[in-house]
Amino acid sequence: MRQFFPIFEHYPDLVYLDSAATTQKPRIVIEAERYFYEWQNANVHRSIYPLAATATAAYEDTREKTRAFLNAREAREIIFTRGTTESANLVAQSYAGERLEEGDALLISAMEHHSNLIPWQQVCLRKKARLLVIPVNRDGTLDMSRIPELLRKNRVKLLAISHISNTLGTINPISDIIALAHQHGTPVFVDAAQSAASMRLDVQALDVDFLAFSSHKMFGPTGVGVLYGKSELLETMPPWQYGGEMIRDVTFEHTVFAPLPQKFEAGTPNIAGVVAFSAALEFIAGLDREKITGQSRALLDYATDELNRIPGLTIIGQAREKAGILSFTLADAHPHDIATILSEQQICIRAGHHCTQPLLDFLDLPGTARASFSVYNTEADVVRLVKGVREVLRLMGD
Repeated sequence: MRQFFPIFEHYPDLVYLDSAATTQKPRIVIEAERYFYEWQNANVHRSIYPLAATATAAYEDTREKTRAFLNAREAREIIFTRGTTESANLVAQSYAGERLEEGDALLISAMEHHSNLIPWQQVCLRKKARLLVIPVNRDGTLDMSRIPELLRKNRVKLLAISHISNTLGTINPISDIIALAHQHGTPVFVDAAQSAASMRLDVQALDVDFLAFSSHKMFGPTGVGVLYGKSELLETMPPWQYGGEMIRDVTFEHTVFAPLPQKFEAGTPNIAGVVAFSAALEFIAGLDREKITGQSRALLDYATDELNRIPGLTIIGQAREKAGILSFTLADAHPHDIATILSEQQICIRAGHHCTQPLLDFLDLPGTARASFSVYNTEADVVRLVKGVREVLRLMGD
């Protein structure tokens, strides 16, 4: 797979183990963005000259490909944003913010990324509602037994949950969680930022109400995100940003907003990024997803076994169902020191709280070192990682 990613040509010894933060970009995506600026650059939805029509067609083609990728019913259920963060904020302001009343509640889990925590926290504070939290077990799994009780005893207006924990790698049983929530009439927002590149997502089969992910975590450009929402819910939601593109008619006294999806896409979007995201979707479609999933699991198991042999190393997150994310601590070594020493060997990992500070507070940890895998990683990368961590241990012992 590495041959499709130019960065490995420029850095042949690079061991890139930070795909949970952002994936590398295949040549097809880089070329798609370059081609747009060279041959198609014009604003979309605004002009009728051929260049603008071509740009609009390319932009809307990505929307249709995204619809097919998710098996959504209609292309108008696909809203382009700047990323998962903006998608969560859109739903928090335009859906939850319009429905919450004092004493109501929103429900999240204790393993959420700050992007799937703070938007809900802030809207609860503004509306004098409560933010309830599904506990996490010490092994990194959700305490599923608490969900029915939390839903039954509280006026929960929305449940927001990550499909995969970006810190622990835990794969949450979102199908079961959605079914539980719907039994109590509670809609569900799924943060699929860590799962969209590696797992098949069928929003109709899941019956999910909202689902969001980011292009840059699935081989596409930065600055592009997707919000899927059931059209019957999106229709009831007011715009959360205002400006050009999202209007049908304007006077100084009154505005009639455009229909879906335009009413949520104010201003000039990241057109080139969206068009290049289409190439990322084509790249993913060309992968043998089952084979890739199997290889990722094998790589995770291999890395887990090898790292567990290192004295003083503790893997954080022991869920049975895990994605290619592996967080660990090393006795007497700060995560930032681990990452710094590894970086000197061209091994790229993440260190810190990974935007999940409440989770690490619960685990009594200041941070972890995190290695995350993607399609371009091999067992040789794991060998380099393990050798590098052993070198950290040696240096820390000197």
